[in-house]
Amino acid sequence: MEIPITEYTGRFLKLVKAGTWEYVDRVNARNAAIILAVTAQQELLLVEQFRIPLQARTIELPAGVIGDEPGEHHESARAAARRELLEETGYAAGQLEVLTTGPSCGGITSERVTLFRATELQRQGPGGGVAGENITVHAIPLAEVAGWLAAQAETGRLIDPKVYAGLYFAR
Repeated sequence: MEIPITEYTGRFLKLVKAGTWEYVDRVNARNAAIILAVTAQQELLLVEQFRIPLQARTIELPAGVIGDEPGEHHESARAAARRELLEETGYAAGQLEVLTTGPSCGGITSERVTLFRATELQRQGPGGGVAGENITVHAIPLAEVAGWLAAQAETGRLIDPKVYAGLYFAR
């Protein structure tokens, strides 16, 4: 393997080249947490937001970067999952269980994601994310989620494949 060379470093990302391979590293943060949250009423919590790189609205599991808050470089994955779930959906988790950890997109980034199952959920606020995120929260009955996702895709929304991975663990 060739020695990686940094081509460019921005505020959040670093473009790295190793031989003919180009990939992205995170700057000032570590990896990401994704949360599979199903309410006591058996509703899957999903978030919708406009993603600038895709120029489209996406449907995703609540998620966020670990350690990206100022002064929180040493934040744990579990703490990030709790924070992101509350920020994005307005729900706090009584329990968080690690389901799996793996690459988010191994061909383009070194980032790893940890998927958590959140249980004992308590509504504590409206959600919607932090300033500028404009997140819409959806609570979809598990029995109806496949049809709901198909209908969203028909309207042009992009469905993050990690939603389907989460559904594997939800069943």
